[in-house]
Amino acid sequence: LAIEVAQGIPTGLVCASTNDNAAKTVQDWFHRPPLRVYTASDIHGVELGGALKNVMAIAAGVCDGLKMGDNAKAALITRGLAEMIRLGTTLGGQSDTFIGLSGVGDLIATCYSHHSRNFRAGISIGKGNTVQQTLDAEGMVVEGIPNCQSIHEVARRSGVRTPLIDSVYSILYQDKPAAEALQELLTRAPRSEAENC
Repeated sequence: LAIEVAQGIPTGLVCASTNDNAAKTVQDWFHRPPLRVYTASDIHGVELGGALKNVMAIAAGVCDGLKMGDNAKAALITRGLAEMIRLGTTLGGQSDTFIGLSGVGDLIATCYSHHSRNFRAGISIGKGNTVQQTLDAEGMVVEGIPNCQSIHEVARRSGVRTPLIDSVYSILYQDKPAAEALQELLTRAPRSEAENC
């Protein structure tokens, strides 16, 4: 959350590069209180985590806008992480990256914080506002909206099962009411939690 970084609130960050020396140099530049900077070599995973979590934050906001409660939101975020890992590793990211700061860390922050534009947009849509009304009220870029379109297209081409991304896409781009999209998620056939495809 950029505003907390700007306010000097403690934050963990990841610097990703295939060049270890470059990553270490950037780490050395920024690693001082209140920032804790880690290095990683998985550029694809870090980039994908940053885009995928935006869509999940919209979904979490919709859940709050519909007043679905904390259990539903926790389940949504947990299954969202599984979806991020499933799609992200298919697209070249490493599974460990998605359980790190740029994956689950960013996911938690954006799915719970009112500083997150994507989360706020989801709340607005969950309360019944249109995407355009939501964007007009926000007055800022909500990157999860265009992210969702491109991610949905990539997921379809790759053949990866992405029910949450599909649901958010149907709300944003097919004018499906949020409550109807949620009902479709809840009535899907039961599966094993460990099932990965």
